[in-house]
Amino acid sequence: MQVSELGEFGLIKRFRKSIKTDASVIKGSGDDCAVLAFDKDNYQLFTCDMIVEGVDFTLKDDASLIGRKALAISLSDIAGCGGIPRHCVVSLGMPKDTRVSFIDKLFGGLSRLAKEYKVNIVGGDISRAPRIVVDLSLLGLVEKKCLVLRNGARVNDLIFVTGAIGGASFGKHLSFTPRLKEARFLVENFKINSMIDISDGLAQDLRHLLEESRLGGIIFEGLVPLSARVSDFKTAVSEGEDFELLFTLSRSEAARLMGKRIKNFFPIGQVRDKKFGVKLLDRNNKEVDFFSNGFRHF
Repeated sequence: MQVSELGEFGLIKRFRKSIKTDASVIKGSGDDCAVLAFDKDNYQLFTCDMIVEGVDFTLKDDASLIGRKALAISLSDIAGCGGIPRHCVVSLGMPKDTRVSFIDKLFGGLSRLAKEYKVNIVGGDISRAPRIVVDLSLLGLVEKKCLVLRNGARVNDLIFVTGAIGGASFGKHLSFTPRLKEARFLVENFKINSMIDISDGLAQDLRHLLEESRLGGIIFEGLVPLSARVSDFKTAVSEGEDFELLFTLSRSEAARLMGKRIKNFFPIGQVRDKKFGVKLLDRNNKEVDFFSNGFRHF
């Protein structure tokens, strides 16, 4: 069997079956971040991401934006758990003929974003590679009372997103703003039951959240905010790399949130019992299966 036959998520499930952890691990594989014991009031968050030339960026892209993206996607993971980013290590792989000026720009973009979010770059590694690779691991903290995972959704929760969906192919994937500010506002002021950052597309990441919560849900096509750069709904919710937050909260908490009249939060659906599956109410008021295709490496 080849990796392409097993698929990205099949490979992850295969690894997860053999992973054993001790009591210091509160939550391991299967969420935006690993959650580790830290002190009496806080958990430590741990995440890593790798971007690869030809897959996540091209050499035609602005090198500073490539570096920025390398950190931003991990910041988005920390946001997905309601946390605060703190320290990172960065590893670079590159061909030996790579221009130093290119690497300077790449690292400049990364380090400026680190400064903006008060993240300490504390080390890393450099290696020769056939193409440019940036691998980053990030630590963060979250108060125990503020931690949000994917598996806490409840029947009748309302489903929200933090911004417009789609547009990654027009450059959004390099210039997005990690939703840390929004995440902290939510967890400090509301009881958020579940949350995930949208990296693989709304359709796929909604299924990830609902599968972890062992529930179903319905999305209303007419309520999903789309990027001005896209016109096709299915493409918008499937292409991935939105890096918005998808979260659920009770009706009463949702009413409080909507009462704040904040532009960044959009109700798009409702959590249902698992037996209903994951559905879409389209613009013709027809309830259909919500397609699950999104970005996959294999």
